[in-house]
Amino acid sequence: MAELNAETRNMKLVFIVGARPNFIKAAPVLKSFRQGTDHQCIVIHTGQHFDDSMSKIFLKQLGIGTPDVNLGVGPGTHAVQTAKVMVKIESELQRIQPDWLFVFGDVNSTVAATLVAKKMHIKVAHVESGLRSHDMNMPEEINRILTDHISDLLFVTEKSGLENLQREGVSESITYFVGNTMIDSLTGLLPEINRNTILSDLNLVQKDYILLTLHRPSNVDSPVKLNYLLEKINRWSAGKQIFWPVHPRINREKLKLNGSNWKLSAPVGYFQFISLMKNAAAVFTDSGGIQEETSFLGIPCYTIRNNTERPVTCISGSNTLVTEQMLDSDWLPPSKVDIKQPQIELWDGKAAGRLVKCFGQHTIAGRIPD
Repeated sequence: MAELNAETRNMKLVFIVGARPNFIKAAPVLKSFRQGTDHQCIVIHTGQHFDDSMSKIFLKQLGIGTPDVNLGVGPGTHAVQTAKVMVKIESELQRIQPDWLFVFGDVNSTVAATLVAKKMHIKVAHVESGLRSHDMNMPEEINRILTDHISDLLFVTEKSGLENLQREGVSESITYFVGNTMIDSLTGLLPEINRNTILSDLNLVQKDYILLTLHRPSNVDSPVKLNYLLEKINRWSAGKQIFWPVHPRINREKLKLNGSNWKLSAPVGYFQFISLMKNAAAVFTDSGGIQEETSFLGIPCYTIRNNTERPVTCISGSNTLVTEQMLDSDWLPPSKVDIKQPQIELWDGKAAGRLVKCFGQHTIAGRIPD
């Protein structure tokens, strides 16, 4: 193996975060680079999630700290938000002159930063590559495909990602299966999570409540569709309390909640949310990352979508897709679910360490020896 030269050892790396899922995926990667290498690590927060409950508290709890740069793009349509990131990040990358840009997941910030960096001849590493829902109506699917196909280095969380990239003609020489850095965050912070008192603070009884999250436009932007979902979820809860940290994009004034078993709140911090998740009887969601976290923890998860880009959560985990057809039928979730914590390959809390090792060896030799 070639020795690390000064240029490789002291590279300037920029990490792009913009939304809550990015923070969770990026935190262990940043920690591993900061502790295990001499690279200069610079964090740019695009401000896609700007609310303190969706941003500041996560940055603090996950140990990322105050970003070096905050672009402050705020809300907007997909086009407006993507354009704002592109315009604002260009001048920062010109100033910083990084060797590599690290992007995470599938949000607008990810694809916007990638497009700008590539046109500036800056190399891009994409963490969480290859996931596919095969649904081009999802803006995240467009972001994933575009980012993967112009990135220089792809880090994959599950085997389906490798298969998707191979089918799409992406070179195996730039693709690495390292595992899931979201699970690194979860396992690394479990002591703090277990000390959290949110259940007693909210008077919730372990395994006797439902946790709900909704945020996808297809589910929440139409008040009629959203209230139809809430009526169904109330029926599925079988009288259990439903705790719902409401996403800022949802207009609470248009909600029609039947029954007295609803508990609504603003979004909560990472420690609080994972504590709520691991102690719930079940989780109803339309989130991607929550499918992964519940599968790792062995918590029944019902994903209100027609598809998932994370099939391992259905095959090896606890995830069940609740499709439009099921919504329109008399479907009910099982009254009793016995799920053992699954062993999903490389979801072991060590993904970030593997990623940093792969990055180091790739930048020296171009590819890890088999």
